[in-house]
Amino acid sequence: MAGYDGNGNSNAVRGGGGGSNQEEVQIEIAGSSKPAVSLAHEAPQQSAPVKHWQWWLMVVLNMFFLVAGQTSATLLGRFYYNEGGNSKWLSTFVQTAGFPVLFIAQFLFRPKSPSTQATTSGPEASITKITLIYIALGLIIAADDLMYSYGLLYLPVSTYSLICASQLAFNAVLSYFLNAQKFTPLIFNSVLLLTFSASLLGVDEDSPSSSDISQGNHVLGFVLTLGASATYSLILSLMQVTFEKVIKRETFSVVLNMQIYTAFVATLASLVGLFASGEWKTLEGEMHMFSPGKVSYVMTVLWTAISWQIASVGVVGLIFVVSSLFSNVISTLALPIIPVFAVIFFHDKMDGIKIIAMLIAIWGFISYGYQLYVDDKKSRKTSSSVEENS
Repeated sequence: MAGYDGNGNSNAVRGGGGGSNQEEVQIEIAGSSKPAVSLAHEAPQQSAPVKHWQWWLMVVLNMFFLVAGQTSATLLGRFYYNEGGNSKWLSTFVQTAGFPVLFIAQFLFRPKSPSTQATTSGPEASITKITLIYIALGLIIAADDLMYSYGLLYLPVSTYSLICASQLAFNAVLSYFLNAQKFTPLIFNSVLLLTFSASLLGVDEDSPSSSDISQGNHVLGFVLTLGASATYSLILSLMQVTFEKVIKRETFSVVLNMQIYTAFVATLASLVGLFASGEWKTLEGEMHMFSPGKVSYVMTVLWTAISWQIASVGVVGLIFVVSSLFSNVISTLALPIIPVFAVIFFHDKMDGIKIIAMLIAIWGFISYGYQLYVDDKKSRKTSSSVEENS
């Protein structure tokens, strides 16, 4: 998200610094995977090439945040369980508890001219409506994080990460109904491949890598991880709907507020679950029994929280500059990364079925990635034609 201010001046997510025309051009370019924004064609044409370069910089930086944060957080979460941690609610809590870090970004990259931002935005939604949306999304996020926590506990991290790829298939379908996303043959192919990849892991009877995990818990982990992937896809689509239909303002501060307040609600819900379940009583014992020591326990929890927050910044940033479906696609970039690290650090078993599932999932990612390339190429050609005709 820091990439939104890549040159210290103008970007697509802030209303200040570059004026309304500047922001409109960004929306047109970013809209290759979104419904068109009519204001985009009112912007000065000569600034379009610069804005296109800045848009790609924002996309690349947010991709890095998402992939690096997700990979680090997943591996640290598995490390926590492997070394003696067992609190599912604590694991859920750390997935959103790092949200105060975003206040730093909100302060550093705040709009320099609020009046300009006000002129580029539409009518503001009521505070009550936005608050209710934040609360609802926050509670859904908390439930989703809890399912992910159970999945990571009961599954090898390589299996877990491959099942998570199914979120792309779920999001493609949900985006079609909720976000008017085009469902092209390439996207349909991607959905089928990712669904097949997850199905292979579901029928793999040799997946449990530890005698401590029963077959029943392994099945439960698979079902919960699959359910979490579907719920996560729903969250992304609902966020995009909120930006486009309710808030109707896509600025840097709006994107950050969405992340901060939903994470705040999710964190509170996780704390309630931690105390209501009684797991808080076991945390001190966990710290003492943690194999690498108390300091390592604290640092593992702390950096897991920070890593998840870095990933969530990338998620929301990509929803803003491209679409929820693209955000989900980029999260699958971690597919060939997490299982490799899992084999190196946790000695996960990579049998033939897992390797085939990984290759099929990567094929699904490439299929959708090529669709994005085709869309972008078509969008640039259309923009050039408009410039020539005018």
